[in-house]
Amino acid sequence: MMPDIPRLALRLWAGVLDFFSDDDSDEPFYDPVHLGAVCVVSLVAVGGLYWLLWSLLVYEGGLFPKVSAGLSVLFTSRTLADFGTEQAPYALGAFAGWVGNLGALLLCALLLWALRSLYRAAEEGAARREGSRDA
Repeated sequence: MMPDIPRLALRLWAGVLDFFSDDDSDEPFYDPVHLGAVCVVSLVAVGGLYWLLWSLLVYEGGLFPKVSAGLSVLFTSRTLADFGTEQAPYALGAFAGWVGNLGALLLCALLLWALRSLYRAAEEGAARREGSRDA
């Protein structure tokens, strides 16, 4: 007597589905919305970091030439005119773009401070959890 082919196929199909399914509710599951959000947030973060570093290091010559020119003006006999400054708001010479560079420096410092405080909070939380396990 031959087995019933459709029933056998359905039982095999159910076995294959059972093999690849996982009904454990503790395990994380794939959600395409979360994946899309992670991609978008990652692109925004990389774009923000690029803008911040570009503003700090490249915009109008970057911050370092302005710092070295400023130190030369303060500690040597050189003047602002030696660095191309003719009229304060219009022709700043080597100091053109200093507001953008300084703003980017302040934003970098704020970002680093926020990341440091997040790291410290996570470190303290881990230490508390470790202490509660030992007790």
